[in-house]
Amino acid sequence: MGSDLPRLEDFERIVFFTGAGLSAESGIPTYRGSGGLWAQYDYEDFACQRAFDRDPAKVWTFHDERREAVAACEPNLAHRIIAKIQREKTATRIVTQNIDGMHQRAGAVDVIELHGSLWRVRCDACGAEKEDLGLPLLPKRCKCGAWWRPAIVWFEDPLNFDVVEAAVRAIEACDCLVGIGTSGEVYPAAELPLIAMRAGAVTLEINPEETPLSPLYTHVLRGPATEMMALLAG
Repeated sequence: MGSDLPRLEDFERIVFFTGAGLSAESGIPTYRGSGGLWAQYDYEDFACQRAFDRDPAKVWTFHDERREAVAACEPNLAHRIIAKIQREKTATRIVTQNIDGMHQRAGAVDVIELHGSLWRVRCDACGAEKEDLGLPLLPKRCKCGAWWRPAIVWFEDPLNFDVVEAAVRAIEACDCLVGIGTSGEVYPAAELPLIAMRAGAVTLEINPEETPLSPLYTHVLRGPATEMMALLAG
């Protein structure tokens, strides 16, 4: 973090590419690594379409618990700084792997959610999708008769093509990409920062630990997201 560290105020088309590490300071557990959610639970029982087809009530109970835990948390300083920058620089885009909705609760808009949202449900039978903020949700049926399921990308689900295209367009147009709290291990989302790197954008990584993409970033900041974002924002 020397004197060559860029100032975000010098850029107009910033993309914040965020992952679970950003929300960890809000008390939301990460999914991978020591203490991560998938170290405690088998996704084949709770987070794939096959599990839902077998026992929708069991899967919904699991996701209701996630929603209750997230609802008890608050956006942290880094979320709020990102939302403030977006208000001041309207070309700012936010691309997130998180499903917690913390960016929106901090005041951000038009968030590109690569992996969906805990706060929406969808029906794969008829294609309907809607916001549902109720707690608990528990299994409910769509008007077509099929089960509503969480509108998130489970294991074995493909990413939504239109959402990925929106993310690619945003990253292709950026002059600065800030990756925050992403492990660099979840594909294909982990490949998206490479688009900005190849296009010559200034790239910054904020993460307490090294990731597979760390050597490719222009600048690397090691530390908590809240402290590093406060430093960048001046």
